[in-house]
Amino acid sequence: MSGGFGARGFVVREAVDAADREACFAVREEVFVVEQGVPEDIEYDAHDAGAVHVLAVGPDGPLGTGRLLTGLLPDPTVGSLGRLAVTKAARGLGVGAALVRAIEVSARDRGLTAVDLHAQTHALGFYERLGYEAYGPEFPDAGIAHRAMRRAL
Repeated sequence: MSGGFGARGFVVREAVDAADREACFAVREEVFVVEQGVPEDIEYDAHDAGAVHVLAVGPDGPLGTGRLLTGLLPDPTVGSLGRLAVTKAARGLGVGAALVRAIEVSARDRGLTAVDLHAQTHALGFYERLGYEAYGPEFPDAGIAHRAMRRAL
């Protein structure tokens, strides 16, 4: 991606190198491990190596991240959006929605027809506003209540 930060004050792009991936992991550390108390040994997993990571960056550094996984669900045309995290300072600026849309673009580019995710229950409204529909019962993940959601692309 070329150019500056534009009207939004940030850019969202796929993580392209080791420095980008480290920035993604730093955001996840701040949000999930420090802020939400998720144990570090379960925050990072074997799926990170093959995931498509997206990164939101502002003039002062990383603002948010998320990842797309493929090939995990019984339907190979459905991707899994996960590890969506926005720093406390960047919340309310549209970073989360921009990350979700970038992951959806990456999913379409890979021929996927839908995106599935596990949302923390407090974030259901956020994902519903982006067109995701909840299904199935609530379940715990890392001690936090979640619901499965899906959106057709």
